[in-house]
Amino acid sequence: MAMTLRLSESQTEALRRRAEAEGRSMQQVALRAIEEYLTRAADDDLTDELAERGAERFADLLRRLGE
Repeated sequence: MAMTLRLSESQTEALRRRAEAEGRSMQQVALRAIEEYLTRAADDDLTDELAERGAERFADLLRRLGE
């Protein structure tokens, strides 16, 4: 599936400069940024899920510690 990504002129210019500095295409830089974002978001979701499970598992202990 393809998509069109519309950037402002300043975003396009910043992306162009970054790509040139790294010796990569603008598409490569954009794809890498998207991949990193998705990885961080997935990690954040997992962290939230584990924290919620831990809070449920140790709810009684945490309540007693708070007393």
